[in-house]
Amino acid sequence: MSIQLVSNPYLDENSAKIRAKPVPWEGYQRAGLITTEELALIKKVDRQTRPKIESLHASDGQTYALLYLRLLKKLQRIDTQSFILVLIADALTDHEERIPLFTDASQTDPELPYGPLLRILDSQDDFVQLKATQILTVLLSWEKSPVQPQQLQPFLNTLAQFVSNNSSNKRDVAVQCLEAVLPRPECRRAVWANTALVGGLVDILKNNASPQMSYQVGFCFWLLTFEQEVSEQIQKRFDIIPLLVDVAQSAAKEKVIRVIVATFRNLVAKAPSANLPVMLVAQLLPFSKNLAGRKWTDEDIVEDIQYLRDELSARFESMTTYDEYHSELLSGHLSWTPVHESDLFWKENATKLNDNNYELLKILIRLINESNDVTVLAVALHDIGQYVKHYERGKKILTDLGGKTRVMELMSHSNPDVRYQALFSVQLLVSHPWAAV
Repeated sequence: MSIQLVSNPYLDENSAKIRAKPVPWEGYQRAGLITTEELALIKKVDRQTRPKIESLHASDGQTYALLYLRLLKKLQRIDTQSFILVLIADALTDHEERIPLFTDASQTDPELPYGPLLRILDSQDDFVQLKATQILTVLLSWEKSPVQPQQLQPFLNTLAQFVSNNSSNKRDVAVQCLEAVLPRPECRRAVWANTALVGGLVDILKNNASPQMSYQVGFCFWLLTFEQEVSEQIQKRFDIIPLLVDVAQSAAKEKVIRVIVATFRNLVAKAPSANLPVMLVAQLLPFSKNLAGRKWTDEDIVEDIQYLRDELSARFESMTTYDEYHSELLSGHLSWTPVHESDLFWKENATKLNDNNYELLKILIRLINESNDVTVLAVALHDIGQYVKHYERGKKILTDLGGKTRVMELMSHSNPDVRYQALFSVQLLVSHPWAAV
């Protein structure tokens, strides 16, 4: 591995310009900011040819690694910091054997190598921020021992800012950095604890990412789901399964589908009860059958698709109609599946909405209060009406839980289907007699 792992045109173009810019090294020496020895060393690489610099790095790498880090620690000007960062990156490019020259600098100064690099993540200059992030990614991903929180947290907080930034360069670099560090278990756990960072990745997928970015973000989720806790909670916290299904269904590139299917396999293998029901609601079973009929160049995807199809089929065959309804409601993705309009279903199951302290009824009420999806609103209103119709105390319970007022408000919704279902439910609420308490 080399620093080329994180590559970006903005960084490449600006690095080339910075190599040619003069830096007032003599002025720093006269001001007492650098020593005479440091001046002599830096002048040997200042605006020199790449072969000459490369020769010095090869013959005296430890000296130059310490020099660059010490200069970065004490010099504050952005143009100078930029130049030093370019020198560090050039020293590391295609030379993974030099990474220990920088990571071992802690033996000389405990603040090195991470202190100066982490500090300039707060720079107001985009190039300095991104270049420091690029270098930190290489050092952190190659650490022999687990990365410490004081090194990891500021780095990940910066990536969280990048993934939500309007700058495509920052988003691009951030995702590449995550791809590089997520193979490390301590990094996976730290990323999962950073809600803003994971949420930023989800938002990238929601906003019609390019095929390459979809693949890279999917790769990040695949790595994350090797953690048991992530596989158990990611659907509940980020509603990721329907989103990944949508991305895979619209993907033209095999690698995008491959990494999403691999992510689904992790989710099923590690937390089947948390994920299989939602996958069925998201129509992953027919999609997996469709995928199984396609030709693939990668053998791994064939095995993963078969695994998914078999697990989903087994789960589907063991589900009752109520299990299907329960799964759909828990997912929050309501649609006009046959169960909603089955009078027999409601006669047999309306009272089950009272189970676990009215868990499912409360979900319906939450959906009519929070959802912006007109189909979800219409179906939830319909189900509330069926509950009231088939359970004699339903009207009072719905009122006590605060649902009646919202149902009435939705009679003036802009969507005609929502208005109709709200009116239908209100008529049942008004006409249904109060049960004795």
